[in-house]
Amino acid sequence: MDQAFAAVGLGATPEAYRNGMAQVAGHVHVITTAGPAGSSGFTAIAVASVSDDPPTLLFCINRQSTNGPLIEANGVFAINALAAGASDLAETFAGRRGQKGSERFREGRWTTLTTGAPILETALASFDCRVVEARPIATHLVVIGKVEAVRVGGEGAALAYFGRAYRDIPRD
Repeated sequence: MDQAFAAVGLGATPEAYRNGMAQVAGHVHVITTAGPAGSSGFTAIAVASVSDDPPTLLFCINRQSTNGPLIEANGVFAINALAAGASDLAETFAGRRGQKGSERFREGRWTTLTTGAPILETALASFDCRVVEARPIATHLVVIGKVEAVRVGGEGAALAYFGRAYRDIPRD
């Protein structure tokens, strides 16, 4: 085997996994919910498209978070893809500024579409969803939602997370 491709690593430990994932850039999202169980939101990178027919998305959330049960109880959520320059908002919804639950919505401008889940007016795109399934996998809950409405925002740059830091990714 060519020495340039020789395997060097720490094995598949949680630390090695986190270090590897720090090398994978991801779009930063704020996932929100509102309904009879209350309103809240959190910052997430683990978001993926499942299908376009019917439009379906998924996200992953730590099972110790209070947001997972809240989303399951409300049965709705919105995925808001953040634009460049929104790192303060991302930090707020990551819980690093002390606000909890509905207090987090004091930052940003919010509206709703079909389900009542909060939609960030400055998001590059927002997907308003109804929960189809929520399944525990290891330490996380994988939540799958059918997209009920889409709001496409501006043409600006995106906010990504890479190397354990927020990075603005230009469109050009």
